Amino acid sequence: MKKYFAEVIGTMVLVLLGCGSAVFNGGVGTTAQVLTVSFAFGLSVVAMAYAIGSISGCHINPAITLGVMLTGRMKTGEGLKYMLAQVIGAFIGSVLIFALVQTGDKDAAMYATTTGANAVSNSASVGSALIAEMVGTFIFVLVVLGVTDSKKGNPALAGLAIGLTLVLIHIVLIPITGTSVNPARSIAPAVFEGGQALKDLWIFIVGPFVGAALSAVVWDGLAKEKAK
Repeated sequence: MKKYFAEVIGTMVLVLLGCGSAVFNGGVGTTAQVLTVSFAFGLSVVAMAYAIGSISGCHINPAITLGVMLTGRMKTGEGLKYMLAQVIGAFIGSVLIFALVQTGDKDAAMYATTTGANAVSNSASVGSALIAEMVGTFIFVLVVLGVTDSKKGNPALAGLAIGLTLVLIHIVLIPITGTSVNPARSIAPAVFEGGQALKDLWIFIVGPFVGAALSAVVWDGLAKEKAK
C-alpha cells in the first residue's frame, strides 16, 4: 500500500504546485508566466522523484505507468492501481487549489474559475493539439524509460533528467494545449473547470496514452540486445 500512497502524494504535489503556479500567477499569457509554470511542473517532478522514487518509482502520471507496463516492468493489475492512485492524488491537489482560491483575498477571486485545466489554444486545431500531446508524451516517456532502465539507465540522475525534460516540453506545448502529457493532471482540473475543459478532456487522455504506447515500442526496439 505504501507505493500507492506515495503515488497519491506525488501526484497531489504535482497538481498543487504545477497547476497552482498557473492559477496564482494569473495564467500563462506572457513568456515569464510560461517559464514559471514550466519550471513549477518540472521542479515538482524533480522533488518528488527524490522524495518517493525509492518507494514507488515516482510515476505520478498514468502515461508513464502505461509505458512501464508495456515494457514489461510492471504487471497490469499493479499498473491500474497506480493509475487510480494518481487520479486520486490529482483530485486532492485540485481540491487544495480550489480551497486556496476560495479562502484568499478579494484579488484572488478573479482566478476562481482558473483551475489549471488544459485547453486547446485558439490558434491551434484539435488535430494539432492531439499531435502535440502525442509527441510531447512520446518524448517524455521515452526519456523516463531510458534513464530508469535497469541496465542502460542512470538512476542517480533520473529525477533531474526527467524533470528538466518536462520543463522543456512545457515551454513548447503550453502555447498549444497548456501541456498535459499526463491524463491524471488533466482529469481533475477539467472536472473543476467544467464546460469546454471537459469537452476537450479526451485529447489529454488519448494523446498521452498513444504517445506513451509508441515510446514503449520504440524503447523496446532500442534496448533489445542483439542475439550473438
